[in-house]
Amino acid sequence: MAAFDRRRILALAGATLIMSSLPLSGRLQANPVPTLKVYKSPSCGCCGAWVKHIEANGFEVEVLETEDLAPIKAHYRVDPSLQSCHTAIIDDYVIEGHVPAADIQRLILERPVARGLAVPGMPIGSPGMEQGNQRDSYDVVLFGEEGVKVFTEYR
Repeated sequence: MAAFDRRRILALAGATLIMSSLPLSGRLQANPVPTLKVYKSPSCGCCGAWVKHIEANGFEVEVLETEDLAPIKAHYRVDPSLQSCHTAIIDDYVIEGHVPAADIQRLILERPVARGLAVPGMPIGSPGMEQGNQRDSYDVVLFGEEGVKVFTEYR
């Protein structure tokens, strides 16, 4: 009986070690991720490129095209200082603009108390805004009732 318990403990420890060593995207694929609902203009190429980046990183995406995003941004209380060209919703979080998939994965795993993440404006080099080797420095910010704070810096 003691050998069986030891084997079970070793197997559990091994499985834990394997899961903790997987990259973040591997862990998300092991645990289903909610669908990302993206509101975007039908004519916006950078929004389409961002959607491809998100899909390439393991997210299911539902695209809802609209010419008027203002009511969407107002409904989800995205301050004008945080706005960009598209707004997405995942698991009750707002994703505003060209937020990298890794930051969305981190948000879903950590589940901070917040309304969501934003990349204000359209910085060159952010997902969907690639321009060769050109890159702007930008921040992904966490926003909500507690205010706005830097979630990830890209330099």
